[in-house]
Order: sequence, then structure tokens, then C-alpha cells
Amino acid sequence: MIVDPVKEALVITQEECAEVIQAISKVFRFGEQSNKEHLEEEVGQTLALFDILIERCILSDMRVNAARLAKKEKLKQWSNLFK
Repeated sequence: MIVDPVKEALVITQEECAEVIQAISKVFRFGEQSNKEHLEEEVGQTLALFDILIERCILSDMRVNAARLAKKEKLKQWSNLFK
């Protein structure tokens, strides 16, 4: 049993991220139509944990948002997602 609340929040976040990976795999294997709702649920649960990490000052909102914006800029340059 985990007693440290920071460690607990990180472990639960880790578990949720793994569930997002699994849900994405099912979309690829079985199609988006039948698995999109499950993926949305898992992404929502993961976002909730990210919110908790920020609300409890385990992560910096400013740094997370800066990293988010920086990633989008990299993707604009190196991927086709914004074309």
C-alpha cells in the first residue's frame, strides 16, 4: 500500500497512461468506431490525474503548458498533423 500522496498520484497517473496506450492499441487492432468511446474515457481519466498533479503542485502548470506549446511547434515542423 502506498502512503505517500505524491507517489500515489504518480503511480495512478502511470497506470492511467498505460490504459491510454492499451486503448489506442485496440483502436488500431479493432477499429476506431467500436473503441473510440473507451479511448475517450481513458484519456479523460488521464487528464483528471494531470489536473491533480498540477493542483497539488506536484507539477508546474506553467512548465506543463510551456511544454505543451513547444511540442505543438515541433509537430508543426516535423509532422503532417497541422497541414
